[in-house]
Amino acid sequence: MTDNKRGKGLSFVRRIYAPRTIGMGIGLLGVYAGMLPLDPPPWVWAVMFFNGLLWPHLAYQIGLRSPTPYQAEQRNQLIDSMTGGFWTASMHFNPLPSITILSMMTMNNVAAGGQRLFVRGLLAQIAGMLLSMAIFGPGLQLVSSNLQVYACLPMLTLYPLALGWVCYRLAIQLSEHKRSLSALSRTDSLTGLLNHGSWKDLLQLKFQTCQQQLSSAVIAIIDIDHFKTINDTYGHVVGDAVLRHLSAELKIGLREDDLAGRYGGDEFCVILPDASLEQAARIMERLRERVASYRDPALPELRISLSIGLAICRTDFDDPVAWLNEADKALYTAKNSGRDRVNFVGGENVPPRVAYPE
Repeated sequence: MTDNKRGKGLSFVRRIYAPRTIGMGIGLLGVYAGMLPLDPPPWVWAVMFFNGLLWPHLAYQIGLRSPTPYQAEQRNQLIDSMTGGFWTASMHFNPLPSITILSMMTMNNVAAGGQRLFVRGLLAQIAGMLLSMAIFGPGLQLVSSNLQVYACLPMLTLYPLALGWVCYRLAIQLSEHKRSLSALSRTDSLTGLLNHGSWKDLLQLKFQTCQQQLSSAVIAIIDIDHFKTINDTYGHVVGDAVLRHLSAELKIGLREDDLAGRYGGDEFCVILPDASLEQAARIMERLRERVASYRDPALPELRISLSIGLAICRTDFDDPVAWLNEADKALYTAKNSGRDRVNFVGGENVPPRVAYPE
């Protein structure tokens, strides 16, 4: 949990680095133009150039090396705000450079930390102004020169562009993360197939399509024979391996439009659209044979067999539950007839290792 929190903090530090470097660099032009008419002492120029050119890289290293990078980066942003307030008062509140610097830093605080960082940043700006007035005394310069106007133009154009690009990249990452979470919510974690709820939703949609368009589709319910015995004899780790192997075979052996899901426990369900019972039986028989050939070198005595029930969607079904129950009846007929076979209601049990004519 701690490593995950630190990883998110480091990501935050890296995300802030580029906007701070660009913003401080071009903001230096506005501060320089604002301070130039005041002829400050040399140490002020040294502090100003350090703040504009070196501080972004120092802040980045502080964030990376901190055991709590997220909190360290927020402290760095408060320092940004305080220096912004300091230079604003040092320029005697010259309108254009002052508003430009303070508004850009405020925008950065809101984007990075919302209302809380906005308020704390505002207090830090006031603290910086008070510090400057304590050192240099108060002053007021309400006229901006042409040089100061031109020096602020890069800050007014390039910094919003840089911040907008960072926000855009963040939005893309959030969108990808949302898609990943959506996929996880629909997927069984062990097998990677659709989970029970997602498969039932697709069953509802496929049933409606078949009834409205009079198209064909077959449900297959697949049960691993004596799976409880496998778990009891070899342990749940081997049982999980068997489930993963079956899911892998389903992914390999099914057609592109077939929809496979883990219905629960050792039971899997497949929707085979645009398939007849005979076609579905051939597909399921090949699956049964491939799974039956599974061998674990560490457990050579382990054998896996499948019982499979099929049902085609009929117009006399009132709902998808009736369709699913039909396949369930076929499955229990297969299990009661000796297992390790494919069966469909109204058809014959297909005993093991019977080849279907293509």
